Amino acid sequence: MLKIEEIFDLKLTKFADIFERVEYPWEVLPRLEEYIKARIKPGNLGKVVGNVFIADDVEIDEGTIIEHGAMIYGPTIIGKNCTIRAGAYIRENTLIDDNCVVGHSTEVKNILMFSGAKAAHFNYVADSVIGANVNLGSGTKIANWRLDSKTVLVKDGESKIDTGLRKFGAIIGDETHTGANCVLNPGTVLGKKCAVYPLKSVVGIFEAGSMVK
Repeated sequence: MLKIEEIFDLKLTKFADIFERVEYPWEVLPRLEEYIKARIKPGNLGKVVGNVFIADDVEIDEGTIIEHGAMIYGPTIIGKNCTIRAGAYIRENTLIDDNCVVGHSTEVKNILMFSGAKAAHFNYVADSVIGANVNLGSGTKIANWRLDSKTVLVKDGESKIDTGLRKFGAIIGDETHTGANCVLNPGTVLGKKCAVYPLKSVVGIFEAGSMVK
């Protein structure tokens, strides 16, 4: 269940090489900064609507729209035909593939979003990998920090894997959807094509096709 190919189709991201020599998908998170800096070509080929802030170490590809009030810090790469909506807050070490949405009042940092992923309304998404065509419902939050400040564990029944990461949110497989106002607790792993009902607080590992009620 924790094999990368069981959670993601790596053909659905142009950043697939970040997964080379990786056993668990969360192991790409400490790589993001170095990976982005090695391939970034700063500049904005997209369209700006209104007043926005874009740092010098940000790459934005063609067809992407940046709406009024958005703030984008780097190092960050944003692909083609994305929409960064009004009031979005994009922080450091963010890797966004093509055709993605970062919505109004959504904050993201230290993440990889596969193609077609959407965090469209009032989301917090940090220290996570979001698969292709994932849709995070309005108000879905990904918690990335344990209250006791210990490293994040991934719990599979009675067994636990220590990720060694003090900040780690969730791994969300391709085509998974969450309902409004969900909370994905640190170390959550959702397989492909899962559905999480609104208002659920989720932790643990869920195999592909799970319906989390």
